[in-house]
Amino acid sequence: MLVPPAVLTLLALLTGLQPGQGGLATTAVALAATAAAGTALAVAALLAARLARPAPPARIRTALRDRERRTAFLPQRDPDAAGRPRPRAPGRPLPTAG
Repeated sequence: MLVPPAVLTLLALLTGLQPGQGGLATTAVALAATAAAGTALAVAALLAARLARPAPPARIRTALRDRERRTAFLPQRDPDAAGRPRPRAPGRPLPTAG
């Protein structure tokens, strides 16, 4: 893998090393260590996700039901909130309703 010179220069500036002081090798080692740590973290997250037990369907149903109950009357809490349409005024009864 060929690292662009701009990336190497940026890494050298960020680490405060000058190219004449052996900073390129140190920067390359730091970059490799960071990449290895990131890869290890990604693998650990993937393994943890695969080993996690899925939630039982009953728990999912209960959570959905509870959320629906909490939000059932949300529009009635503040009818004048921004973005909510005003309730319609009662009008004349329909001819078929009489």
